[in-house]
Amino acid sequence: MSSVRLAFTSDGAMPLSSLAEGAHGVIVDVRQRHGGRPVSAASVERLLSLGVTPGATVTLLQRFPGIVFLCDQTELAVERDVADAVLVRLREIPS
Repeated sequence: MSSVRLAFTSDGAMPLSSLAEGAHGVIVDVRQRHGGRPVSAASVERLLSLGVTPGATVTLLQRFPGIVFLCDQTELAVERDVADAVLVRLREIPS
């Protein structure tokens, strides 16, 4: 069985799990369902309570074995399906 994963939405946002390590972005949405897969309401509420909200900045720190990212000043680790529900727009950091 194969699966197809959406890399970008029509507005240029992508799942947090699709970012490269070290990439920076801004959260545009946290969805309870992404790509047809449901994410528990408790997981979404937990993310929101930890500051993973639209407008927050993120940096992807690690992709394997779990997704580890920095959201503002909080380091979080989540499962891949939860990271798929966080939509991010890439952001360039000036040197």
